[in-house]
Amino acid sequence: MMKESRQRKRVAVLGSTGSIGLQTLDVARRHADELEIVALAANTSVKEVIAQAHEFKVRAIAFGDERLRENPMLAHAHGGVSVGFGAQGIVDLVRSEEVDVVVNALVGAAGMRASYETLACGKQLALANKESLVVAGDLIMPLAAQVDAARVEQGIASHQGPAGALMPIDSEHGAIYQCLLGERHDEVSALWVTASGGPFRGMTRAQLAGMTAKQALAHPTWKMGPKITIDSSTLMNKGLEVIEAHHLFAMDYDKIKVVVQPQSAIHSMVEFTDGSVKAHLGTTDMRIPIQFALSYPDRWDAPVEPLDFTRLGSLEFYPPDTDTFRCLALARHAGVAGGTLPCVMNAANEVAVAAFLADACGYLDIDACVEHAMELHEKQGVQRVESLEQLDEADAWARDVARAFIASR
Repeated sequence: MMKESRQRKRVAVLGSTGSIGLQTLDVARRHADELEIVALAANTSVKEVIAQAHEFKVRAIAFGDERLRENPMLAHAHGGVSVGFGAQGIVDLVRSEEVDVVVNALVGAAGMRASYETLACGKQLALANKESLVVAGDLIMPLAAQVDAARVEQGIASHQGPAGALMPIDSEHGAIYQCLLGERHDEVSALWVTASGGPFRGMTRAQLAGMTAKQALAHPTWKMGPKITIDSSTLMNKGLEVIEAHHLFAMDYDKIKVVVQPQSAIHSMVEFTDGSVKAHLGTTDMRIPIQFALSYPDRWDAPVEPLDFTRLGSLEFYPPDTDTFRCLALARHAGVAGGTLPCVMNAANEVAVAAFLADACGYLDIDACVEHAMELHEKQGVQRVESLEQLDEADAWARDVARAFIASR
């Protein structure tokens, strides 16, 4: 009997020239019988996107930077490709009827609207953009629930486990997602989000004061883009992941714990009411969670050599030092407070990290800037999240406050 052929998933990759985007394309090359790349988007990397468009023969590309409309290189995109620009260009790409799955690997708050629009038009979202849930989780998770319900009704969802409308790509949430498969929500006592500790683990605030961007970018276990690498060094990245976990898994903040696991072999754990703990282990390669987000509910051949337990050696665990790395505590506070405070926290952090990377402020100015913006917003009154437009306004306000703070240093 002949094996029934099935249609390949048609994938749009937002942020195709970044670390997650490039690894997504590598997964697509390895599984060309399962995945078809049909659209690409980046902010400014014209030459790289054109090369990708030629390789995958995509039907649509988009650039976040409106100024690229006059770029002569775009004339070299292969025949028949459509080119969009700005936020609307990316939204149009997401809404295309030729796209089934959107991999959102855009950096920063710019990816938030793309996530919203993906789910609003009923498509599957593979999410690597942390800010989507950190800033707009109150808006995005109800949309994901609607798409899940539609997938079940249409018979395209998994018969076991979640329906798969929103698949987390990062290693921690991908690990928790897999540990929860087949388990009951009311039997979970804790989600353990693991952290490598970054390049400055064990240092004092006095030692951190003189740290440079080059030193902060030297992550010990993961290869990531500059913004997320700085966030990893300050533990803000872990704070963002705590807020994400709250939204993704409908879990109270007092049940979401962070533990430093320097070897990055355990990607996260779930603890149950009977004392049992499920841990997800694997090689430190982002292609594994990317591939699972795209293959779910199936599993495809591993994109890397599996973890060799005979060579792993010891596994270490430490509590996070939130007195030294204050961004984790600030992010948790923002998450618990909710409303527009996570938006303000995130925007101020983006401004401060960009300034630090440009040598415009010191390392410790990052958490000071975030705390300043959060305190000012709380004095003015945190609002309930009601729309993307409201979040855009809070984001713009926080960026102005953060820039003024950096300028005063």
